[in-house]
Amino acid sequence: MLKFAANLTMMFNEVPFIERFSAAAEAGFQGVEFLFPYQYDADELQSIISRQGLTTVLFNAPPGQWQQGERGLASLPDREHDFRDSIEQVIYYANILDCRQVHIMAGNIQPELAPREQQAQFIKRLSYAADRLLPQGIRILIEPINPVDMPDYFLKTLDQAQQIIHLVNKPNIAIQFDIYHCQRTQGNILNSLEKHINNIGHIQIASAPDRHEPDNGEINYPWLLEKLERINYHDWIGCEYYPAGNTAEGLSWLHKINHNLSKKY
Repeated sequence: MLKFAANLTMMFNEVPFIERFSAAAEAGFQGVEFLFPYQYDADELQSIISRQGLTTVLFNAPPGQWQQGERGLASLPDREHDFRDSIEQVIYYANILDCRQVHIMAGNIQPELAPREQQAQFIKRLSYAADRLLPQGIRILIEPINPVDMPDYFLKTLDQAQQIIHLVNKPNIAIQFDIYHCQRTQGNILNSLEKHINNIGHIQIASAPDRHEPDNGEINYPWLLEKLERINYHDWIGCEYYPAGNTAEGLSWLHKINHNLSKKY
């Protein structure tokens, strides 16, 4: 069966972040993901997560100065020290939260660098991070983000991500395949999934174009998720969407998906 994780940065926003873990567990989720846990004490977070019987599936590495527009450090020049510090933070939180995946954001396009120069910087930093994280049992994820939502982001396409993973050439790096971003960037979702499936470590879902519950919009999720089941995708699927209304009341899509898949498999 497919495994779904609640994204607590976006979902259950009716309550403060700390209370979202119990809300997710009460709604039937067994896994959770979130963007940046760093303002919270790691031991306190893990106590809450453990008490609710949840698995932490994914969080993001520190992104730099988010409020000032930074979207990751991994390809930015003159940020080597900051990037390495961010990896140490990842190790600390990942080990306490028992999380084995981290999304490392590329950062924004740097106009002073040619694209090949910025990509070389990205590859160098990812290689360092992969070597540092491998003994900890942590896998790196990189995610192409659509240019409508984040026009300045460096990593835009799945083919670009695939090439970077090939050049990094480490066993603990994979694609974070966000179906919403794929639809907004290029469409052709099933072919893209099948093309990249051997390098996909995590999938995220949301409707397109509005990024709400995946039971409306342009994407036929019941059909697509059945295909994922058939190609034996075994990793987590993150529900990274903004609820159109009350989070729990909007989960009928998930109950239907689980019911339909349980009847077929």
